[in-house]
Amino acid sequence: MSEPIRAVLIDLEGVVLPMAFMTETLTPLAAQRLGSYIAEHAEDEVVEEALEETGRLMGGYELDPTQAESLLLRWMKQGRKATPLKILQGLVWQEAFDKGELAGALYPDVVDCLKSWAAAGLRLFVYSSNSAEAQKLLLRRCATEDPTGLFEGFFDTSLGQKIEPGSYRDICESLALPAASVLLLSENEEELDAAKTAGLATLRIARDGSVASGHEVSPDLASSNIGQ
Repeated sequence: MSEPIRAVLIDLEGVVLPMAFMTETLTPLAAQRLGSYIAEHAEDEVVEEALEETGRLMGGYELDPTQAESLLLRWMKQGRKATPLKILQGLVWQEAFDKGELAGALYPDVVDCLKSWAAAGLRLFVYSSNSAEAQKLLLRRCATEDPTGLFEGFFDTSLGQKIEPGSYRDICESLALPAASVLLLSENEEELDAAKTAGLATLRIARDGSVASGHEVSPDLASSNIGQ
């Protein structure tokens, strides 16, 4: 008898938020403004900590703002999911949202599905490469009503990379739940593979059409059998 699903671990990009908004709007904006943001906020505690962590990841070097910008932009081009980079990207987006320069929208089925799952007693969590604060920011600013209260927690790469099975084991341990009772929703095959290796249930969300996958596939959230 299979373990009943008790918690849903949800990625953002391609699942609740269009991937195009990330790749065509958010990422280019961060690349364009990262250097100026660092220069203007270099003495802010959160920025200082992010730059210090960037240096530690490079072997303990102390980087000046220009060196840090160059390194972080290189990481962006490489698609590296480094935690300090994701923190700084989120801060750039926060500033742009506050100035009214950004607007996005969650997929239309997201909020109703989240409400339905929460009402059914499922525990809801986000696990994204974006920082926990950026996750909350995107959910609040891209929805007509704030859905963040439906989530019990927000996980990011500070606990480990999303393609590492150990990250999913650590999440399940922190939730005090057996792995098989946690369902991962993602559009990324490598992340789903890692979660499956860790013992989690998996569901690939394929918003852009049919895909070949080693996992069960759903075209959207509303078409899944979650919570039923």
